[in-house]
Amino acid sequence: MLDRVVIDALFPADLPEPEHWEQRYPARQLPDDAKVTRFGPSPTGFVHIGGIYVATIDQDVARRSGGRYLVRVEDTDQSREVEGALEQFERGFSYFGLQADEDTLRGGDYGPYQQSGREQIYLTYVRQLLREGRAYIDFATKDELASITARQQATKLPTGYYGAWAIWRDADPADVQAKLDAGEPWVVRFRAPDDTGARVRFTDAIRGTIEAEANRNDVVILKSSDQSPRLPTYHFAHAVDDHLMRVNLVIRGDEWISSVPVHQQLFDSLGFEPITYAHIAPLMKQEGGSKRKLSKRKDPEASVDFYIEAGYPVEAVLYYLRGLANGRLAELPLAQALDEPINLDEMGVAGPLVDLVKLDDISADHIATMSGAEILAAVRTWAQRFDPELLSVLSSSEELALRALAVEREGAENPRKDLKKWSEFRAVYGFFFPQLHAPVTGPDDERIAALGVAPDVVRAVAADFVANYRQLDDGQEWFQQIRDVAAKHGFAKNAKELKKDPDAFPGSIREASQIIRIAITGSTRSPDLHSITQALGGDETLRRFETLTA
Repeated sequence: MLDRVVIDALFPADLPEPEHWEQRYPARQLPDDAKVTRFGPSPTGFVHIGGIYVATIDQDVARRSGGRYLVRVEDTDQSREVEGALEQFERGFSYFGLQADEDTLRGGDYGPYQQSGREQIYLTYVRQLLREGRAYIDFATKDELASITARQQATKLPTGYYGAWAIWRDADPADVQAKLDAGEPWVVRFRAPDDTGARVRFTDAIRGTIEAEANRNDVVILKSSDQSPRLPTYHFAHAVDDHLMRVNLVIRGDEWISSVPVHQQLFDSLGFEPITYAHIAPLMKQEGGSKRKLSKRKDPEASVDFYIEAGYPVEAVLYYLRGLANGRLAELPLAQALDEPINLDEMGVAGPLVDLVKLDDISADHIATMSGAEILAAVRTWAQRFDPELLSVLSSSEELALRALAVEREGAENPRKDLKKWSEFRAVYGFFFPQLHAPVTGPDDERIAALGVAPDVVRAVAADFVANYRQLDDGQEWFQQIRDVAAKHGFAKNAKELKKDPDAFPGSIREASQIIRIAITGSTRSPDLHSITQALGGDETLRRFETLTA
């Protein structure tokens, strides 16, 4: 074991003792059952929707218990840090209303909330473990580590740096000093307990009792001395931070279950009270007959920006995610589900499927309950960032937009559900606005031509419709105008009549109606035509026939 003087010389002379940090970060004054949770994003890429899923649970559990929810940026692996990732975190969390009680922006008494700013804290506890012989200086090179692994594999032994394979674990202090004097780079490794092969048990807040093999590896806890700043590995940093930030419930992905044994050893060696873990099953995707994890590389819907850019209403996404966490919430009305608690003991151990079709249905149902003014405000907010042209149109045509949104919605027993997200507003409602409407180019327009009606008949139907058009309030009276013009030009009264003698008619009442529909809306599918003309007004309705009557 190294002399304390040698150990202390490796660290800043003014480095505080552990007692300093214990006093700096005292126990929180919270109710006995309060949960302090943390979400620990790593700035190594875009925010995964699974992060929003976990953060939603973190926030809900903490706040409902009278506790605190904090966000701690885990950026100890600075070589993988992606520029702009922190801004994306804040954008995603803000969009979904998941602002923390404590984080880098809002501050708090237990910061810094970015691990790269907590170097001194970590060094204090690394030094303490070295002094106690619970950690040691290691100079093993990459080649030596590779050789160890190869020899272990060749003899079918468990791979890792442990026991007799840990070549610097029980090194002569003189050899260590010689390496230090030569300026060789070194790391600090945790000295795992000698009882390799032992079993450990712990209680997971979601999965119950879990038994696993105890950790045997001497894991690195402080990275190489030739790096600056001197930062720890995740294993060590999370143990120190969770203790000093007084976190008592860690909700994280189930890929960390295998790390619990080493985390337990670290907590024990540092003299910290153990904390409770809740390991969540990852979000999954159906692919053929099997399921796989939702992938950053393969699946656009894995990114939080996918939902923001598509313009899914926040409430719909949160409702969907809460339903994935607790199935009972998916059976409740949206407003009630958002108000009910998420219970960890109701979470499954199999990964829930992310189904965008289901999310679209939820979103459409939710939008159908919103007023026209609420929808317009939401679309304008979305368009401000993603569709400036649409924003300009809506700003200059607010009354028309509200009339359009009222069609088959206001007062309807079963309001329209054709709008699922704000990015679809153009496709669903764009034809109402002259600036966005794509008018037919004439009787030969492919949309008109697809009806199979001769161009001269199309032109005659349009001309007569315009010549005799009246802007009527009664829907049945209004539609009689189409029936009259269809009858005048010899269209069959229905498809059955047309089928009996197709050569006797230019089409049925359906084709005649579709000529009018396409001229007004640009599509063969639309809401009630009479309601549309009421929103557009008579002048705009007739203007849309100009190319067919020219």
